[in-house]
Formats: sequence, structure tokens, C-alpha cells
Amino acid sequence: MQSYEKNRNFANQMGKRPNNIKIKNKRAEFEYFFLEKFTAGLVLRGTEIKSIRAGKVNITDAYCAFFNSELFVRNMHIAEYRFGTYLNHQPKADRKLLLTKKELKKLELRSKDKGLTIIPTLLFIDERGFAKINIALAKGKKAYDKRESIKEKDIRREMSRNDSE
Repeated sequence: MQSYEKNRNFANQMGKRPNNIKIKNKRAEFEYFFLEKFTAGLVLRGTEIKSIRAGKVNITDAYCAFFNSELFVRNMHIAEYRFGTYLNHQPKADRKLLLTKKELKKLELRSKDKGLTIIPTLLFIDERGFAKINIALAKGKKAYDKRESIKEKDIRREMSRNDSE
């Protein structure tokens, strides 16, 4: 038992687990109002998860779409794995999201409303080592809403500067 604990601690020191990968879509907060948030699993291939663990992902331009009542994330760029062979994955392939049937039905109905879309907000590795993605049902902001967001951000920045002095 003691050797098992020693090996597990060694693996943690080597960076195996816990994995602190959190890729955030900062542009999404600026472009959209979030109405509802969900956490979904991803169906990935071996080289894709290795690239995610290396932090080689871009979700800025990604969005979610329904095909045959299944939700897929599109336009998410996962860089090819450096040590992959000819079996390496496609960087911008569609990837299936894993949600419950109830959540899928709710999202499908709501996404058909005018002006609503589903966008990924955060990609992370959970404590069990699985890749998860936070998605949000979102409504696009108008230009004046974006200006308001910039003002609020500037006010928060000024207040934090004043507090630190």
C-alpha cells in the first residue's frame, strides 16, 4: 500500500494528474449574453485528448449545431498531436457532445428561437481525466451592449487598482 501511495505522489509531481487545463473562450463573454449553461462530455480520439492535455486547443470560433438530434461542436481547433503517426486526427473535425436526452431536447427547442445560439465557453479536464466542455445557450449582444461591457470592465479595473494602492 505504501509503494502505491509513493507511485501516485510521484505521478502527481510529474504533472500526470491533476491536470489544470482550462481553455476559456474570452470573446464569448464579450459577444453574447449567456441564458443557460451546461457541462458536456466530448467524444475524442486518442491523439485529440493528448493535444488537449498539452493545451493545444482554440475554441474562440467554435459553435454547436444539431445533426439528427445529436449535438456537435464545430470549428473547434485541436492541433495535431506532435508525436502522432498517419492515424493523427483532423484539427477542425466535428466532435460529438455528450448530454442527457432531456438537456438535448431542451437545447434543440431553445436554439430554434430567433437570435439564440449554442457556444462553447470553457474546455477543461475534470478530476477523473476526462475532457469536458461548458456550453451556453446565448443571445448576441448589440453594439451598445458591448460598449456597456467595456465600461463595466474599466470600472472594475480602476476599483482593483485603487484597492491595491
